Amino acid sequence: MNDILDSISWLGHASFRIDGDITVYIDPFNLSGGGIADLILVTHTHYDHYSPEDIQKISDPNTTLVITEDANVDVGIDAVRAAPGMTLDVKGVQIAAVAAYNKTKSFHPKVNRWVGYILTMEGKSIYHTGDTDFIDEMKGIEPDVALVPVGGTYTMNATEAATAVKSMSAAVAVPMHWGEIVGDRNDAVEFEKLVGDAARVVIKEKR
Repeated sequence: MNDILDSISWLGHASFRIDGDITVYIDPFNLSGGGIADLILVTHTHYDHYSPEDIQKISDPNTTLVITEDANVDVGIDAVRAAPGMTLDVKGVQIAAVAAYNKTKSFHPKVNRWVGYILTMEGKSIYHTGDTDFIDEMKGIEPDVALVPVGGTYTMNATEAATAVKSMSAAVAVPMHWGEIVGDRNDAVEFEKLVGDAARVVIKEKR
């Protein structure tokens, strides 16, 4: 994983594939193809993040799923439960589950115990925030790469996401949760402008 950004593919919406010693997918949704996952992480159980159909496209008997406590798992692979504050070691990947919730909206209640994930792979840390507003739990996190929603409505908008990134001391920020369902490229561009020199912003093209 020489260049961490080269290892991260944005698959649209909040879905990513990370290619290193193992292959990790986060919130696979509306996939058109792709290799088999060693590890799949699901941040919460909304249909556009927990898609059993998409999980089955990229899994085999050796795939492990990490998913929140409320999920009814019936995808034919081993599952590990995650909740805010938990740390896990799955297939050599260090995983910290961080709370993800709305403060002033009802879509992602804190009581649901949904999460984002900080993955540490091959010495690099990647923080997928999940569907969330800017929350205190983000402050002080220092990821190499932060994957941050910018589309608004259900999550942070560009302004809130920029504030979140500045609070984290992220080295690189990649906007997500735009281009499908909610948000468009203008949100990603606005986010880049607002972050300024606080972090390097990379707007990924969908693969």
